[in-house]
Formats: sequence, C-alpha cells, structure tokens
Amino acid sequence: MSLYTLARDGDMEQLTDTAKNSDSAAVRRRAAEMLGDVGDPEDDRTVDVLIHLAREDEDDAVRASAIDGLDELGGNGLERLIAKETGVDPNAADWAAIRAFAKVLDGASIPEYRMAAANALGRMGDEDAVGPLAKRLDDPDARVRERACLALGRIGNPRAVGRLKRKLADDNPAVKTAAADALGTIASGEALAALLDLLDDENVSLRRLAASALGNASSAKPVPELAGALADEHDTVRRAAVFSIIELLANAPTKQSHAVRDAVVSELQDADDETVTGPLVEILEDATQARQRRNAVWFLGRVTSAEPPDHVLDALVDALDDDDKMTAQFAATSITNLEGLAVESTLIDLVKDDDASVDARAKAAYALGDVGGDRAKETLDAITDSDVDKQIRKRAFASLSKLGGVRQ
Repeated sequence: MSLYTLARDGDMEQLTDTAKNSDSAAVRRRAAEMLGDVGDPEDDRTVDVLIHLAREDEDDAVRASAIDGLDELGGNGLERLIAKETGVDPNAADWAAIRAFAKVLDGASIPEYRMAAANALGRMGDEDAVGPLAKRLDDPDARVRERACLALGRIGNPRAVGRLKRKLADDNPAVKTAAADALGTIASGEALAALLDLLDDENVSLRRLAASALGNASSAKPVPELAGALADEHDTVRRAAVFSIIELLANAPTKQSHAVRDAVVSELQDADDETVTGPLVEILEDATQARQRRNAVWFLGRVTSAEPPDHVLDALVDALDDDDKMTAQFAATSITNLEGLAVESTLIDLVKDDDASVDARAKAAYALGDVGGDRAKETLDAITDSDVDKQIRKRAFASLSKLGGVRQ
C-alpha cells in the first residue's frame, strides 16, 4: 500500500511503522513529511517516531524531514526533541523558551538541533528571536541557514531584510530560495526591491517566486519589470507575473493605475494568449475584491484574440451579472472588442434567457449593437415588440439604431 493511501486513510499506525522501519531512506523521508502533514500533535506515537528519526536516523535528509515534520505537526514536538539532549523545558513560558532555543541555536554542535531551534523560534513568531536567527544565516550547515531564513520570514520583522538580502548570493540554492521566500513574505519596500533582480535569475523557481511576491508591493512601481517577465520561457513565471500585475493595479492609486495600464496592455498582447487569459479568467472568477475583477475584465477585452476561446467568452458573459456594477459594465465594453459568430450567438442566447437578470440581459443587448449582425437585428427587433423589462427594450432600441435597424 502506498504512503499516499496510508495518509489518505489515516492509517497512522502503518505510516509510523513505515517511517521508522523502512529500509529505504527515501521512503522514511517521505513518511516523515506525511506524518507532519496528517498527524495529530497529541498523538505521542507520531511525535516519538519523528523525534526518533530526527535524532537517530543515519540519513541527513530523513533527519531534516523529521524536524520539518515536527514543525508542521505543531504542538510541542520540537521542544521535546531538543529537551531530549539539552534539558530545555518543553513547557517553559515563551520568554524562557525563546532564550533557551536561542542558546541551542547558537551553541549546539549537532546541526539538526540548530535546525530544530530555528524552526521552533520561527513558529513562536516572537520578534526577540530576530537577532539570534539572523546570526545563524552564516551557519556552516546550509540546512540551518535555510531554516533560519524561513523562520525570519515567518516572524516578518523588517529588521532582518539586510541580512536576508545577502543570502540571495548564497552558494546553496535552497538557502537562496528560502531567503527570497522570506523577503517576499516580509514584503517591505526594501525587501521587494531586492527581488527585482531575481526576475532574471537562471533558477526558474526563484523567478516564479519573485514574480509572485512582487504582487505584494504597495505601489505599481514593479509593473514594468513584471511586464518584462511575461516573455519568460516558463509558463509558471509568466502566470505569476500576470497575477501580480493585476494585484498591483487593483491596489494602486487611480491616477497611477491609469498611467501604467496602457503600457502593460502592449506587453500582454505580445504574450501567448493562454498565458495571459488563463490567469485573468481565474482572477475574474475567484477574486473577492471588486478592483481585481475590474482590472481582469478590462484586460480580457484588450488582450484576447478577436475570436476568443470559449472559456474567455463565458467568463466575460458571466461577468455581465457581477454584483459590482463597474465590473459588469467593463465586461460589456470588453465584449464589444471581440468578434466571431460565437460572441453573437452567446449574447443572443443571454438576451432571450428569461432566467437571467435584467441587468445582464440589458448589457448583452447593448453589446450586440457593436458585435451583432443580421441575427442580432432580428432578435433585438423582436425584443422591442415584447413585454420584457423596459431597460432591456431601451438597450435593444439603441443597439438596433447602431446596427442600422431591422431588415425588411
């Protein structure tokens, strides 16, 4: 039975047995990770097995995964691990625990204990741990440096930014990634500025991480660099850049967002359609902020090919009924930039749909005035003679006028 199946079924007895007794280091490592993901911090057997692996396993990667598993598990597993050798009271008050873990972090000869102390201090989240953790960014063991970076990111204090920036030049890729992740989480101006250069890094994971983190900026300043990332050879980087651009424009002051929108459109139009439209549709469907949906729907009408794929057209049509009136109006305007029989047919179906809202049907009638042909004329003409809501009839009359009236 696979480890995934054991974890899915909650078979903790078999999972702990496998973690402790498998002859394969790779299996023990993965089992330790899963124990951290699905285990119960109150289950002593789970905690004891992870502590056993962290202290006694012969494989470095297994010991590291066991420590991370204890961290993910929560509870006082990390404290219990360190207490086994150092005498730290696992139930000490926070201030006392921070002092004790800082001492372990600084002086333990076994790197796994320094790793565990870094994880524990990060999980506690107290700013008093920033100094001790920052000192361990130069630890001789890369695993300790990595966990010190991640712990500083968890705490989120900008005091660590200067030291973390230097770790972007670390010769260990995991440390470099952890430093970038921490800077993206802290998200101060200085922290995010340090990530701009990573958009050109040879490591695709770092480029994607930087592109994602820059969406946390407090201004639209990173937009030009993110627009450049739309030409990245990797889809994950391009998609992350699209999400961040929308996030930045949604949060930027109105005057500033107008200033950069038009410039960004030309960059988005040069990118592969699905790279751009896929994330925009996701934002339109899932975003909770109206400003994000407005930007997404506005861009969709300007960067989508003239004959849009079905999922783009469906998303725009659905947005005609958005609770935010401006988003709905932007959707109608965006649809008028599209072409093709599918656009006309979809709008005609919506206009005729008695179950759709009046606002959505009226906006569909409005859009038909720009994208419709003979079939649209016939549909709109029929509506003007029907007993539909006067708002729909008004839009139908206006669109008929733009289309030159119904054929005789």
